Amino acid sequence: MTTATTHRYKLRLAYDGTAYAGWQLQPNATSIQEVVEKAIATVCGERPRLHGSGRTDQGVHARGQVAHFDLTTQRPTPRLAVSLNAVLPADIRVLGLTRAAANFHARRSAVGKEYRYFIWNGDVLPPFLRHYRAHVRAPLDVLTMRAAAAMLEGRHDFAAFSANPNREVESTVRSVTALRVTRRGKEITIVARGEGFLYKMVRSLAGFLIRVGEGAVPPETARDILASRLRTARVPTAPACGLFLWKVWYRSGIINAQ
Repeated sequence: MTTATTHRYKLRLAYDGTAYAGWQLQPNATSIQEVVEKAIATVCGERPRLHGSGRTDQGVHARGQVAHFDLTTQRPTPRLAVSLNAVLPADIRVLGLTRAAANFHARRSAVGKEYRYFIWNGDVLPPFLRHYRAHVRAPLDVLTMRAAAAMLEGRHDFAAFSANPNREVESTVRSVTALRVTRRGKEITIVARGEGFLYKMVRSLAGFLIRVGEGAVPPETARDILASRLRTARVPTAPACGLFLWKVWYRSGIINAQ
């Protein structure tokens, strides 16, 4: 929480995660968090810790990541946003910057998130999409993918659709308020919306739905996998390149990328 001598700022960020080891600071690799913190230090002369709404993995992108940081001096927000973009690399951009309430926290104040997973379902993946679409050559049956997705909506124990985060997790129960599959030409989009997601959960849901669409797993298997709470080969982790953090919701309203 901010004190009498600090001022809290809220960032809305978009980034291409291809060249980064993920959001979180790492000792031997470059992360989004590290690069943005360095940009703040360059512009403001102080290097506060940047807190994100969630950790995106290596190669995962964001259209609507939200983060906050504290400064000891008050800065005009429009000018600060312009200054940060002037020193940030071209694959990271500040889309919005505002003052935030002292009790605002980018992660703890979030009440919902939306991720989108993009699949190119065709023989040839356009080269300019190679970092932003998972390539699946086998024809995918969207109707069966939708049937499986419907069984995964709601409040369930998603232990079988998560990976070991190498940290203690209080519960593997999550509420998925929407899991939708749409197709437009050769592009298939999976929209996952919920209160929060486990480590690699969205990529696991996407991997399972791809297996269903290929005909390798019947859609009704979704219920059995949930009940088992065991991760098996029926739930592969889809490639990171297709995943985007799309929106984050807060009690005071939605913060997204317009």
